[in-house]
Amino acid sequence: MAKAVWARRATAGWALSLAALGLAMVGGCGSSDDDIPYQEQSVEVLYNTALDQLGAQDYKHAAKSFEEVDRQHPYSVWATKAQIMAAFSYYQMNKYDDAIAALDRFIQLHPGHKDIPYAYYLKALCYYEQISDVQRDQRVTQQALDALAEVVKRFPESPYARDARLKVELAIDHLAGKEMSIGRYYQNNQQYVGAINRYRVVIERYQTTTPVPEALHRLVECYLALGVKSEAQEAAAVLGYNFPGSDWYQDSYFLMTGEGTKPPDEKSGWFFGLF
Repeated sequence: MAKAVWARRATAGWALSLAALGLAMVGGCGSSDDDIPYQEQSVEVLYNTALDQLGAQDYKHAAKSFEEVDRQHPYSVWATKAQIMAAFSYYQMNKYDDAIAALDRFIQLHPGHKDIPYAYYLKALCYYEQISDVQRDQRVTQQALDALAEVVKRFPESPYARDARLKVELAIDHLAGKEMSIGRYYQNNQQYVGAINRYRVVIERYQTTTPVPEALHRLVECYLALGVKSEAQEAAAVLGYNFPGSDWYQDSYFLMTGEGTKPPDEKSGWFFGLF
């Protein structure tokens, strides 16, 4: 899944702010090469080198350089900053497992740090960016949902909470989409009971998501295929009451009445009478 523009800007802004702070406090610059043997350097040189590499989008070397700051100067204030900056560098490389490991370490070592909200948010993004097509296993979607919800719960007033709330809704929508995908598969193979069970999960567990109108219409189709018209009528009534202007309602109305695709006004129509 492509990285969200807002999240990119927020993350980049945080990193640049920290970079500016670092440049104001330390001087000099350097370069990093994997082939250069270990050499002890001052924290200023190491950190500034990492910032230069980050600014050049050389995330691979930036991550290594930030980790070297932590390794050579573990008790400095720069080591703490370097831990989360290394995680950010891994995130930029799409090396999410490495980023999550670095963030977990930061969270464990510095639970009261001022950048803890960002650490939780970046960890949630690492899961969110791995959300895959609804045809695949959605374990990582649930992990993203849990991590995003934790950001909202722990830091409701933080600048990351609003985006986390939005992504929570998108993740829930994705889980509903997975149930719909399985339901359609069952329905296409005339396994109507299995399809009905999946569609009901969408309606009952994910009732605020966008697939709900389709799920109700698919219930109408499945119940009619099974010859259970009363259940089909009930599903169509719920659809008409809650989504009267949707195309799915029009399709269900046609299935139930055979009278074109435009239902009458809900208050005078037969669907409304069921309520």
